[in-house]
Amino acid sequence: MMIFSKLFSLRFSFMCLLVFGSLTPQLAFSQDEERTAGQSVAAEAPQEDPDDIYRQLSLFGDIFERVRDQYVEEVTDKELIEHAINGMLTSLDPHSAFLNEDDFEEMQVQTKGEFGGLGIEVTMENGFVKVVSPIDDTPAYEAGIEAGDYITHLDGESVIGLSLSEAVDIMRGKIGTKIELTVRREGTPEALKIEITRDVIKINPVKSRLLKNDVAYIRITSFNQSTTKNVKDAYKDIKKEADSPLIGLVLDLRNNPGGLLDQAIGVSDLFLDKGEIVSTRGRHEADTKRDNATSGDILDGLPIVVLINGGSASASEIVSGALQDHRRAIVLGTQSFGKGSVQTVIPVSMTSAMRLTTARYYTPSGRSIQAKGIEPDILVEPAKIETIKVERFKEADYNGALDKAEQADAPAETDDAAANDNEDEMTEEEKEALLLQKDYQLSRAIDLVKGLDIYVPQKALKKHLEKMAGNAPEQETSDSSDEQSPVLKEKEDTPATE
Repeated sequence: MMIFSKLFSLRFSFMCLLVFGSLTPQLAFSQDEERTAGQSVAAEAPQEDPDDIYRQLSLFGDIFERVRDQYVEEVTDKELIEHAINGMLTSLDPHSAFLNEDDFEEMQVQTKGEFGGLGIEVTMENGFVKVVSPIDDTPAYEAGIEAGDYITHLDGESVIGLSLSEAVDIMRGKIGTKIELTVRREGTPEALKIEITRDVIKINPVKSRLLKNDVAYIRITSFNQSTTKNVKDAYKDIKKEADSPLIGLVLDLRNNPGGLLDQAIGVSDLFLDKGEIVSTRGRHEADTKRDNATSGDILDGLPIVVLINGGSASASEIVSGALQDHRRAIVLGTQSFGKGSVQTVIPVSMTSAMRLTTARYYTPSGRSIQAKGIEPDILVEPAKIETIKVERFKEADYNGALDKAEQADAPAETDDAAANDNEDEMTEEEKEALLLQKDYQLSRAIDLVKGLDIYVPQKALKKHLEKMAGNAPEQETSDSSDEQSPVLKEKEDTPATE
């Protein structure tokens, strides 16, 4: 009995060292952070009674010994400890977790932009795997997986009882192998069975093209290590391609699950001259930080329309929220996902780490993103447009109408996209027409940019040139307020901090 007590005492001491010692890397991380701001936060909760902590750890030790000795199958001490740690973290929120050697390595690979799997960003909700968004040009995207889908079964086995990491492990597998997902989708009464072939997921975070000859279109699919640079390069390429001056930008963040915080800050900074981009607020003063924009707007004040939807999360919401609060962009689409918490990856050994929620994101006006998301300025639901053909009597239908002969000689107008349904054989103009025909939200965004250009093209340009020359007045009179674009107008009413 004495030998057991000594053994338990040593094991108990080790567990205390494990629990309390694991906090050290987090404290070091916070102290080394250069962006720390001195904003006051809520008072720290009173310390618990140390004796109560020891009693709880003693209870843990008792259960640990019982499980390792009496469980129906033999389980290693390492497995039990890892499961216990992971259970402690995953019970806090859906995003905190323990990263063993394999998980830690996988996370580092993902942020570099290439990994194996199906190509979906997922979270856990009500016991089911919920799709945050599919990643463009991946097996899941091509198979028709949509943001908001609930995955209930994997190869016929229910996901109930699985942790998020366990479900993800099942979805991963050897390249070329298949997996069947049973999906529940809002508005669809029957469950969908979707078979997907696993493949190497290569993420191209930025796609771009010139639309309507004068509108830049940049789509960001994720925020990895190269996103900010790729956005900047993409805009330069579009400017070179355009035969006439650009009139604005459509920044597409739909179905973008997020990514690296520094890249969200970098992308926002490309379009802002000054002001706060995002603040993160945690329990401790050292965890409260503000990130501000630096001088320089790559668009030189041109209007921006940001597209978001329910699959826009985390870093996407930081960008759209910053541009919306500074009245630098009009946000169009549907409400975003609402993932506004900060996860810090804290190494606890050379080969493992923990991902811990340490703060919440707030937009420049003080809005919390968590569980609320970003509300678009203009709500536009996805839709399909059907052309209604109506025969109308026109001037040219009169016998002997003037210039009728010239109209008869002109070639008949056709719908280029409808005339050629083979996309491989389409011209660039036909591909563009088909894209806008299929994507109602993008089509409305293009119309908005065009409308803003028609409304105040010369006045906005004049104001910009005055500013560049240093001649812009420090304060405008009330008479000039109607001469400024709604996109360029400074924010007058800032919501109270929540």
